[in-house]
Amino acid sequence: MVRQSKVCLLLLGITLHLLLGGCSAIPIGNTIGDPPPILSQDELLRPYVTLGRITIVREVYFTDYAMEPNLQQWGTQALQTEADKMDADAVILPEITSRAITIVMFPAFPASEYRASGVAIKFK
Repeated sequence: MVRQSKVCLLLLGITLHLLLGGCSAIPIGNTIGDPPPILSQDELLRPYVTLGRITIVREVYFTDYAMEPNLQQWGTQALQTEADKMDADAVILPEITSRAITIVMFPAFPASEYRASGVAIKFK
């Protein structure tokens, strides 16, 4: 009887661990290979087809400690990740900006908007 209850508790613990932990330790997506590069207009030597415009917007209220302080690095990584999802060969015309936004509430609190945009292309 005592042995059965220990086994049940062990199985319950393992089940809870798997349910709460999920598959977060397993990377999802295509991690093999490099993400598409961000190219300048001078580096475009071959004809290409435009796949679409990529825009990533992130609004941050108060302070976002999870956000890396290097805005350029965040924007570059975000553009490359989205372009990789589109199976693009490269990203051109990158624009990475941030601005303060006004929140109309009482009391007022600081907020920022981070924006990264670019054009995903596929070489012919």
